[in-house]
Amino acid sequence: MEAAMTDTMPAKDRPWLFRTYAGHSTAKKSNELYRTNLSKGQTGLSVAFDLPTQTGYDSDHTLSRGEVGKVGVPVCHLGDMRALFDQIPLEQMNTSMTINATAPWLLSLYIAVAEEQGADISKLQGTVQNDLVKEYLSRGTYICPPKPSLAMITDVAAYTREHLPKWNPMNVCSYHLQEAGATPEQELAFALATAIAVLDDLKTKVPADQFPAMVGRISFFVNAGIRFVTEMCKMRAFTELWDEITRERYGIEEEKFRRFRYGVQVNSLGLTEQQPENNVYRILIEMLAVTLSKNARARAVQLPAWNEALGLPRPWDQQWSLRMQQIMAYETDLLEYGDLFDGNPAVTAKVEALKDGARAELETLDSMGGAIAAIDYMKSRLVESNAARINRIEAEETIVVGVNRWQQGEPSPLTAGDGGIMVVDPAVEQEQIERLNAWRAERDEAAVQAALAQLKADAKAGKNIMEASIAAAKAGATTGEWAGVMRAVHGEYRGPTGVSRSPSNQTEGLEDIREAVDAVSTQLGRRLKFLVGKPGLDGHSNGAEQIAFRARDCGMDITYDGIRLTPEQIVAKAIEDEAHVVGLSILSGSHIPLIEELMERMRAAGLDHVPVVVGGIIPDEDAVKLKGFGVARVYTPKDFELNRIMMDIVALATPAEKAA
Repeated sequence: MEAAMTDTMPAKDRPWLFRTYAGHSTAKKSNELYRTNLSKGQTGLSVAFDLPTQTGYDSDHTLSRGEVGKVGVPVCHLGDMRALFDQIPLEQMNTSMTINATAPWLLSLYIAVAEEQGADISKLQGTVQNDLVKEYLSRGTYICPPKPSLAMITDVAAYTREHLPKWNPMNVCSYHLQEAGATPEQELAFALATAIAVLDDLKTKVPADQFPAMVGRISFFVNAGIRFVTEMCKMRAFTELWDEITRERYGIEEEKFRRFRYGVQVNSLGLTEQQPENNVYRILIEMLAVTLSKNARARAVQLPAWNEALGLPRPWDQQWSLRMQQIMAYETDLLEYGDLFDGNPAVTAKVEALKDGARAELETLDSMGGAIAAIDYMKSRLVESNAARINRIEAEETIVVGVNRWQQGEPSPLTAGDGGIMVVDPAVEQEQIERLNAWRAERDEAAVQAALAQLKADAKAGKNIMEASIAAAKAGATTGEWAGVMRAVHGEYRGPTGVSRSPSNQTEGLEDIREAVDAVSTQLGRRLKFLVGKPGLDGHSNGAEQIAFRARDCGMDITYDGIRLTPEQIVAKAIEDEAHVVGLSILSGSHIPLIEELMERMRAAGLDHVPVVVGGIIPDEDAVKLKGFGVARVYTPKDFELNRIMMDIVALATPAEKAA
């Protein structure tokens, strides 16, 4: 009897890929971290690149100051990529690279290193994220305008079809859409619209008989928030809508090519600086959304660490998140069962409601000409949705434990001692620049210039840029030089901010602040002018957008020109606008060098009477340094009450306070 029962039991599912999103400081240090993580049972690599690499600047560019090695690993050339994967056989790896604007270039470097290792290129497995649309909407690491950027996405896809048949050429990334405030319906619709735009363009670059297989190689990278039942239903909606779109729009007949394949990192937006140990529970609950439903289970999972709202996680913190996955996969019985939710009426109803909402949004986007044409519209929708989310937290309609309820608690022993985060050595930047200069000095300059000239010619002619990019990688060109060619051919682009100058109709509850703004404006003799700036390469613009959005609705005259400004540009704007208060937002950890430079420039320009306020992920000891530079106020993620910040700005702008 027992044997018969065993025979009828379904085979246990294989677990998803276990990944940890990692990279910092230098290629050598990141390589050590990767090899350690692989030895701990990690089954795939997920490479985080620093902001200069993501935005196409070398480590010695003026905009790279303070950003080198902070949020990922700097990769300027073939030598850096070689060091990054030293003693790691790429033919045996499944490597995810979180890279977008410079995706063709980083994939070229990866291919060049694999060839040096003697790998069979056709066996390389992995993914480049390669989604520029979400960069315009949320993450901000774009370089060129939308149309040439779309062409680069499909160049990579067409190249991999021919040479890297196991490689996923694009990861449609809805992860950052949720981080920017997207509702589940918006996340579904905006991501699917992006995939449609890519497939429509790719259709012109591959043979018709090969197109279905290419549809099957488009993957997705999604987010799962704390409302895990809704998020699980969202994933089921994603799988069903993708099946519908690929079948009806593209006529894909084979089920395997219509399958919705996705990896996930669960939500970082909901991680709290307050009582950060609670984030462990949040991460686990969010992981359930993408693992419980077999029919919509993730192919790969990477989890943030409990302390990412504080700063860079240490190797131990990443190990803790990896162990969470391993316990779920190997200690529980989750993988022994079929789908747990088929036929559940509550789940079915929620999935259908999400699909209906997403279809309505997709129709709107389609009527506007698709995702590329609708970027401004989608950006403004995300800013509005995020404002509504923050309003619900401020009004306690949404409860966040430790933030707006049950704030009192015992001090966390996890943050004692070293502060609970890893700090990148400031010397790393200069060492990286020295290696870069040595690389330039030792390479064959004529070969580099010839390769870059060919790259420019191919880009101008509308040819696929991958062959020329790989040749430039092998010749010794740098990330900044490759991106410089793209900028020269296609031009640069400044994405929409999503924050209009006109007040919204969301002024309820702001009456007292609006009166205070009116009063101080009368004293000042003109409307209170508040300049919001984002120095450096950090593209995480949510905070800056929401501060500007609320300040505008409180009646201030705001200037917010978006991301990636130098301290020099911000000070020039403060002079031009005669700003009464300057607000700066930085989440990349580069606040010390950038704000020190900005304050020096403010003093040199005779603006030391203008108060400067700063927001970001800023440790307490750094806040003390910033105030030593002359910063008037420092805000961190625990300062979620925007109205209190608005009243601070009013007080700082009041002539009597400034005189005092």
